[in-house]
Amino acid sequence: MTEQVSFSVENLDGPAAMRAEAAFRFVYAEVFAEPPYWETEDDVSATFRRFGSQTRKPTFRSALARSADGEPVGIAYGYPLGPNTGWWDQLTTPVPDNMRREDGHRTFGLMELAVRAPWQGRGIARRLHEAVLDGTGAERVLLNVHPESKAAVAAYRAWGYQKVGEALPWEGADLHDVMLLDLR
Repeated sequence: MTEQVSFSVENLDGPAAMRAEAAFRFVYAEVFAEPPYWETEDDVSATFRRFGSQTRKPTFRSALARSADGEPVGIAYGYPLGPNTGWWDQLTTPVPDNMRREDGHRTFGLMELAVRAPWQGRGIARRLHEAVLDGTGAERVLLNVHPESKAAVAAYRAWGYQKVGEALPWEGADLHDVMLLDLR
């Protein structure tokens, strides 16, 4: 018998996400301190410097999951990729131009999706994923995932994502799988 877990998922625009930054940071820091990420406080600080600029994009979307008592348990956020996105330039092997084409609406870039360990396996990641994508109008979703994060890779594959390449998404990063989900 599975334990019933009470949680809520709230959609937040950029300004609301900035007001809830401490909750996003709390979840992120806990999840990404673990293997295979091993992120330090410096890594978390760098991520949240980017988070601040990302939340200022008018198309930024996020979702925050909280337990019944208000404890942050999961996060998801991203935004549609613009015509000048550098995301495709990070791939180790180029992809065809028709795959790279971005117009600010076609592809939603899922920057982060994370659920704290005690809350994993309860459908929270799926709910966050659905919440952040609901109403985007995007044709597809693009994300990077560490290939050693077996549970995340398995979840993405189960949701229909396909690996389209590998990338070094930032200086000093491990090689990540680049995955694409067709929403049409």
